[in-house]
Amino acid sequence: MKNVTRRTAIASTIGAGLALGAALKPQNAKAVAACNLKRDDMYKEGKLDVAAVKKAYFDMFKKFNYPVPDILKTDEFWVADFVQGDVLKVGMGGIFWINEKGTYAAHGAKKYDGKFNSEKFGYLGHEIFLLPNQTLPEHRHIGGGEGYGPKMEAWQVRYGEVTFYGEHKGEGSEVAFSELPEAKRPWGCGEAWMHSKFAITVPATSGKLYVQGDPEAWHGQKAGPEGAIVTEYGTYHNHVMFSKPGMTFGCTGHA
Repeated sequence: MKNVTRRTAIASTIGAGLALGAALKPQNAKAVAACNLKRDDMYKEGKLDVAAVKKAYFDMFKKFNYPVPDILKTDEFWVADFVQGDVLKVGMGGIFWINEKGTYAAHGAKKYDGKFNSEKFGYLGHEIFLLPNQTLPEHRHIGGGEGYGPKMEAWQVRYGEVTFYGEHKGEGSEVAFSELPEAKRPWGCGEAWMHSKFAITVPATSGKLYVQGDPEAWHGQKAGPEGAIVTEYGTYHNHVMFSKPGMTFGCTGHA
């Protein structure tokens, strides 16, 4: 099991900020089309080229007219290929707007003296960025050593389209993988280590939230052909584990 905090998540992207000036120059919107992104352009000498991957995300932001705050031009914006060496197929970008934890009595001005003062709380605001047809691989959250329970989550697709997948039916309208068009099946589909069986496609135009209803359930998501930007609402995030043996939250070639 691997504990993931904001600092460990962005550690592999330190130094990429110096290259973001070029990434933020106006780009042709067609640059985010899946056919124009090539794996070899995302790696240098066997290492994930973080600046190149971020540039692809910034191109996508431009296409979607997604507002880019200054914090996204820093190393708080991180990317990962989960050390699989093919970021266009399996990977993500992201930023934790907040990942807060503590006890009620010790929070803020520390003036609270109610009946919950010794109780723990935790909450998360997170943006997920997915390139065209990119899969966020199957994973789950079971809580960590800090006394927090399994992370509970809901997702709102802001731009593009996402196919959410998991091992259980949540709202009930999910379909079996066998009923999905091949283009919407996630990376890892059919592998012995994959637990997920059901999926549902949600476009940004629907405005609906998709909720993970089962604690500790395996799940993931895959972007549509234009990519996707997804807002995640959740409880405190302090743990993630992947179903594929040996997979880690990191970048190929980075310590």
